[in-house]
Amino acid sequence: MRKIAALLLLLLPFFQGCEDVIDAETTTQPPKLNVEALMRVDLGEDYVPVVVKVAETSNFFGEIPVTELENIVIFTNLYDSQGDFVRTEFSYLYEEVPGSGIYVPDPNFTSDQRIPTFWLRDFRAEFELYITHKGRNYFAATSFAPSVPIANLRQGTRTLNDPDDTEVAVRFTDDPARQNYYIFDFGFGNYLASSDSFYQGRTFEFSYFYDQSFESGTELEIGLLGADEQFYNYMALLIEQSESSLDPFQTPVATVRGNIFDVTGIDNVEITDNVGRPDSFPLGYFAVVEEFRQTLTIR
Repeated sequence: MRKIAALLLLLLPFFQGCEDVIDAETTTQPPKLNVEALMRVDLGEDYVPVVVKVAETSNFFGEIPVTELENIVIFTNLYDSQGDFVRTEFSYLYEEVPGSGIYVPDPNFTSDQRIPTFWLRDFRAEFELYITHKGRNYFAATSFAPSVPIANLRQGTRTLNDPDDTEVAVRFTDDPARQNYYIFDFGFGNYLASSDSFYQGRTFEFSYFYDQSFESGTELEIGLLGADEQFYNYMALLIEQSESSLDPFQTPVATVRGNIFDVTGIDNVEITDNVGRPDSFPLGYFAVVEEFRQTLTIR
């Protein structure tokens, strides 16, 4: 199911395919590591749901097989309210099921490798992801991005382009203490990126239209994720490129660079931006964000 529109937020292009069949000559590219490391945090739970999915792709039209890592670890750097460094914790991950490409905290380690949510509540948390894959080293850094609760969800009666459209009105109150960016998850692979540039510190409501009707009693679960500006920009590009057919967390039609860098051979920890080798980078993103979810039952 494809998202049609969201008022006052993003208008994303719709790409229409041709009926003629053509032969496209493609260039085989060196394999790229594809990393899905979006961690959605509920601060009411005890632990951060740490799950990292990895795959490898050699071109945009081939399958995306899972792959195996030599090493993967997350470092959590904790700072107090004054910004002073407190300590660093680490979490070693292992492949949960051999051959799955899914990595979680290693339960066989000598100490608990899970990330407690109280670290995020009591400190300012910054995260570093280190990966070794086929002899190459990869690095990403991110900060915990808070969100705000969904104040209200309601089913509307308007339509946009089709009488079968379903309108869902979302209301929330922006945090006035900071510049905020949000990612809305409407399910079915539909996402929306928004910033508070036009509603900073205010209660805001907008309508989202699904391009189908739902049976009475259907439950739609909607998530409101926090984001920083970099993750917001990344998601906006992915949503734009994947609007015609793909879930944004699948490989996009064109390459969108995330925040994970190939740092193989770099001995200066201040340089992580692929200087001198712009084509050497993995796909994917590493983010640790707060998420609030709410369910709407269709009438």
